[in-house]
Amino acid sequence: MGPKKKKKSGGKSKVSKAEQLRLQKEEEERRLKEEEEAQIQAQQEEAARLEKERIEQELMKKLEAKDQERRESELAELHSLEQKFLSAQQWKRDYRAYAKWEHYLSCDGNPDPTVLQEINTFMSLWRDDQNEDIQLVMKKGEQVLNLIEKLQFLLLDTPLNEITEKETVQYQESILELQNLLHQKYNGATDHLLKSGNMHEDADSGNMQAVIKDKNVTLCIWANLKKKVRFKNHVFYDAKHGFDLSKSLAVNSVAVRILHTHYDHVSPLWLQCQSVPKLEVLDSQELTQHSKNNVEEPEEEKKKAKEQPNMPAEGETCSDRRKSAISFKENSDSPAGINETTEEEIRRKSETLDIPSQVQDPLLWEETNEKEGTNGKEETITDENIVDLQQFVPVGGVYHIDVLRLPPQVKQINDWSMVELLDVGLEAYPYPPEEAEDAAQPLIKITLGLSDSVMYFEDPVIARWDPAGQQWRTDGISNITHETQERTVTFAMSAFYTVALLQDAHLNMPYQAWELRPTGVDEAILVVAAVFATIRIHIKGNQCMLSSVVVEKKNVLSHITGKWISPVDLRALLKKAGVNIFPGEYSHKYVSVSQKVSEHLKADSVSDNDWSLYLFNGQKAQKLKITETSEAFSEELEEDSEFHSTLLHMLKDFASQEAIDKVETANFLFIDVVYQLLLATRVLTYS
Repeated sequence: MGPKKKKKSGGKSKVSKAEQLRLQKEEEERRLKEEEEAQIQAQQEEAARLEKERIEQELMKKLEAKDQERRESELAELHSLEQKFLSAQQWKRDYRAYAKWEHYLSCDGNPDPTVLQEINTFMSLWRDDQNEDIQLVMKKGEQVLNLIEKLQFLLLDTPLNEITEKETVQYQESILELQNLLHQKYNGATDHLLKSGNMHEDADSGNMQAVIKDKNVTLCIWANLKKKVRFKNHVFYDAKHGFDLSKSLAVNSVAVRILHTHYDHVSPLWLQCQSVPKLEVLDSQELTQHSKNNVEEPEEEKKKAKEQPNMPAEGETCSDRRKSAISFKENSDSPAGINETTEEEIRRKSETLDIPSQVQDPLLWEETNEKEGTNGKEETITDENIVDLQQFVPVGGVYHIDVLRLPPQVKQINDWSMVELLDVGLEAYPYPPEEAEDAAQPLIKITLGLSDSVMYFEDPVIARWDPAGQQWRTDGISNITHETQERTVTFAMSAFYTVALLQDAHLNMPYQAWELRPTGVDEAILVVAAVFATIRIHIKGNQCMLSSVVVEKKNVLSHITGKWISPVDLRALLKKAGVNIFPGEYSHKYVSVSQKVSEHLKADSVSDNDWSLYLFNGQKAQKLKITETSEAFSEELEEDSEFHSTLLHMLKDFASQEAIDKVETANFLFIDVVYQLLLATRVLTYS
């Protein structure tokens, strides 16, 4: 029995091995067959891919050749269209000359700010005028602000080929001197008010308190006449500003001034005078040369263009305009600066103005450092407390918060008013005291009421001005509380500073949507749906009008709507009101962007299916196959589409004849305004 079992077991083992070998052989044959089939399939797929690439390359070569063939004619056609911009430039040139002549004939006593002799005479006469009545200063101040606005408008609106470098420097110097003179006059008016503090005595506290304001300035003054600790805090109810002093200040002869200028004469001048790019219209000779250069473009340049996509010329124009820009002189923010500054010194400062390269031209500064292997922006701002003015901008004006020495008070003796006159003028009270620099001093609590004419979409950044460094800083300010409903902001300061509320310049970007549609002959509506607001701008003739600003389904900023103004003025009004839809030269670093275009013939909206995506890299324009809802980006061409040298000619491939006729017959002034607004908002990029 035993041997038989072993034999039976041994027989089964031999069968299993044979079966195993057979299965292995079949598996190997199957694997080899699959590998062979996979190899054949891969070869077929590779052949198909190569064939497809060959066909695509041949098609691309044909399209590029066709594009190069018609490039010269398209550029010539573009040149003829650019004649409309030349006509607009000539019209504005004539208008400026006419306005200058009208001003000359009016003899209204207002100086021409572009004439150096007139503006210097105006400033000299006011500087010598000893009348320091606050109402007269405010009235004169409005005239000064109008002169500054005219000069800023000229700097922003005049084409580069129509303004010399000497004129640019002259206008900027005049702006700075007017700003300084205006601030000095408010210091003089403050000193005058404080000398007669008992005339504004508060019935409850016995201290002086006064609020004087107009549309440009709010002046709040409190004087510690009684020197009682229990009156160390105060609220100016007419302005919603207030403060809480330390005990050491509450028992001294001090005054507190909160001077809120609704304008910003503190930030660097380049920030106040940022321009938008101007259209460079080539003459026929330059145009022909340009087209030849494009046709015979070297391979190295093509490669460079691919590696560095061509950006709009905004930075170039701003750079050129600011190469002669003057950095903002130390603006005597603290009244103590006024005491030490004579008229001669003011003139000397104006003649020897410092121009730090990073302030003068941030873009040029960055490009220079990038060539040297460093990033200019990072090199310039290494201190985290320094505010990046390419990302944050002051909104709502500037608050000059000072603690002052209380001057000798006016005394009434019979019918005489007597006051001791001091040579020093308005003096700042040292806080914290110099002898107590090492010891911790109590913080100063400040409350500021926010203007209803300014939109703060997020909690503002509060910064103090550093005159020495010519920059806004966030150190020295703490315990910030923003009450949205009450529209107030409260914070603590380690000393008395000039402060501003700053807002992210790009919080309304990228735009959610935009639309430009006609409403009549040479009329259109531009709608920009930003992140927090929807802005509607009516365009007609040579002007535009802010129709509405809607935030959370409510119309806001009614004080600047419904007025026909220039695009430059509209841009300034919206930025001043905190609604910034105007990208700067660095905005591409903070905002992700895309592009889309659609034809508009009627006043009603375009359906979602009619939108198309286009790509323009500075060398050629093309229509993309992808749609707004595509999952991934692709540069694949739309079927039956071609390349063109300009976006205009790209659009003409798909535009109706009616649309083309509207473009060609539109008035040159209307085209110029539309162009300025599109260039300022750059909706093709920042949407």
